[in-house]
Formats: sequence, C-alpha cells, structure tokens
Amino acid sequence: MTRDPARLSHGVLDTVTIVVVTRDSAHCLPGLGPLLSQCPNVMVSDNGSSDGTAAQSRRQWPHAIVLEHGRNLGFGAANNRALARVQTPFAFLLNPDCVIEREALEQLLAMAADMPQAALLAPQLVSASGRPEVNYRMPQTLWSPSGPAATGPTCVGFVCGAAMLLRMAAFRDIGFFDEQFFLYYEDDDLCLRLFNARMNIVVAPSVQAVHHSRGSVRGAHPWRHEFGRGFHHAQSKLLFAQKYRSREDAARLRRWLLLTTTLGLPLRAIVFSPKLLARMVGRWQGLLSWRSRG
Repeated sequence: MTRDPARLSHGVLDTVTIVVVTRDSAHCLPGLGPLLSQCPNVMVSDNGSSDGTAAQSRRQWPHAIVLEHGRNLGFGAANNRALARVQTPFAFLLNPDCVIEREALEQLLAMAADMPQAALLAPQLVSASGRPEVNYRMPQTLWSPSGPAATGPTCVGFVCGAAMLLRMAAFRDIGFFDEQFFLYYEDDDLCLRLFNARMNIVVAPSVQAVHHSRGSVRGAHPWRHEFGRGFHHAQSKLLFAQKYRSREDAARLRRWLLLTTTLGLPLRAIVFSPKLLARMVGRWQGLLSWRSRG
C-alpha cells in the first residue's frame, strides 16, 4: 500500500507549517519545490493570482492547503488567514522569492528548541550572489541602525518579514499582522509590538536564506505592480508614523515626502526607467490620497 507522503514522519519538520503568500508568483514555485516537497505542513495563501499560481501549487504539492482569496487581501491579511489555521507549534513565513534549504530550516528549528524564550527567529537573508542583506536591526522608533553585523544568535528589534519563524504560542495575546498595513511596514509593526511586550526576536546569522528581492510578483502588467508598490509603501509609512508617533508627525512627514517626490518626478522622467517611474508615481499618488485614521 502506498502511504501519503504528507503523513510520513519528517522529524523536526513535523513541528512547523510553511506559509507562503503568493500574488502572480508562479515563476517562483520551482525554486520553492525542494523545500516544500519535504515539509508535511504547507499552506499557500493566494492573493488573487491571474497566472495560475494556485492551480500550479496544488499540482506541485498535493499535500498543501491552498487558500484562494480571489482578490488581493494584502500581505499581512493573507498571512493571517493562513496562520489562523496553523496546528503546529511553529509557523515559518516564507516569501515566494526566498529560498532556504531544508537543513537550514531544521537548524533554525533546533535553535528555537534551545531558546524557548524566543517568540520569533529569522535567518540571515543573502542576495543571489551570497552577499548578506541588512534584514535586521533595532526598532527604528528608538535609534538608527549602527555597528557591525551580528556574528552569532542575537536579540534584535526587527527582522524582515520575508523569512520568519513564529512560535505560535507567543502570539496568543499579541496577535499577528495588523491588517491596516496592506503592504510594507506590517513586519515593522509586528516586531515593534513584540519588542514593546518584552518578547525576544532573534536573528541567526549562521542560517541563510537566498532572497531574490522584489522577485515575488510577475505578471502581464509589471508597471501596475510597481505603481502599487510605491502607493502602498507611502501609505504604510504614514500609517506607521501615525500609529507610533502622532497624527501631526504623520502629516509633517507627508508634506515633506510630497515635496521631495514632486521635485524628483521630473528627474526620474528624464532618466527614464519605466519601473522606477511607475513606482515613484505610485508613491506620489499614495501620499496625495492618504488620510489619517482614528
């Protein structure tokens, strides 16, 4: 009798659910295959892809739970829908444009077992060429990043949401992502809430994940995606400023960013880069249309 691979014992991997939020990410799925095919608990939370991402995910990983939302809920909201269904002690949030080896994930889980006080652990992100990215720091509300890179497991105030290992029990009271942040700054907000609650966030520089930055979304309308990135980055930046400083500070920041973006648009049009121009126009529109909340 053939046994379902998803029901076989995978050792420490049995304790974690891999959560991948997708949006026109079919081109990324082959890179995720080596890991996800070996993990018994996988969730793909699809934000209305038009490139067959959801169907391809089902074919590639028959054991995966694929959530099709039919529209773009935003990064944090799509993660939240999956996290609400996680039954394992840990969840590993992985961007489609990130690749991590099974052995590296097992090493991160072993560290989590040795650090029961750690609510969140993250690998060191590196570029495709192997160059380390700056994917961790202390909270930007306290001081600017400075000093040398971490050389061993280090408590920090922020890690990038592209790859995060969550100890599920630590989030019962604090919750997951604030869905006011559609895209960008949702990881800043989550980490700052953990930090303010005196919960440990640990970066593990010996564990690496390759990050193909800005590579998770592809489709028939790349300029539209870039416009959306600029729009939501501006909106989330102002929302974060209002939430953690004041409405007045957010208004001042908006005025400054509107000025600098407006002055920069003609230069960007002259030094023509369609993607960067679309992103800057999106930022300008996001700043122009922003309204304070609460």
